[in-house]
Amino acid sequence: MSRVFKASLLLISTFALAACGFHLRQSVALPPAMQRVHVTVNGDINLQRGLARALASSGATVEDHAGADIAELSVPVASFSTETLTVSGQARVTEYTVRYQVQFEVHDGAGQPLVQRQRIDMSREFSYDATNTIGTTAQVDAIHSSLNDDMVQAVLFRLQAAGRHPEQTAAQAVQAAEPAPAPASSTH
Repeated sequence: MSRVFKASLLLISTFALAACGFHLRQSVALPPAMQRVHVTVNGDINLQRGLARALASSGATVEDHAGADIAELSVPVASFSTETLTVSGQARVTEYTVRYQVQFEVHDGAGQPLVQRQRIDMSREFSYDATNTIGTTAQVDAIHSSLNDDMVQAVLFRLQAAGRHPEQTAAQAVQAAEPAPAPASSTH
């Protein structure tokens, strides 16, 4: 192929990617109190590894153990579930939804909340083929992996937002500490 054709093809591809909104993922700006962080995840070691890698690539030092002046990213809930979407005329399941729920919170090295507990829910749908059960297992594994990668990015985006708007995080902590007003009641 000629050089002009190759250059034109590269240029057109670049413009097409830019037009569709494609951007390379960059590291996120974490809150300053998260320069050293310990990650604990209850239930999903792949999520813990993904978060640790992403935090390290964003400039944080991931510590093996909690301690003084070490922020704590805690994920008490990380669970997958599968639900039936559609059933065929022969009473066979034809579509499923894989759901992934994660709850997380972050405390700084002094135990003060940086990010109040938040919940993120994600899901993917897939078709089930009763004649290809091996393919279905591989498909579910791929969906789990994809959801895990997306969840890591979602958590990091929330951490970045907390770093950009610390006053909102502090206001949320004050609201959580204040007792809720008593419900109004009336007697007729």
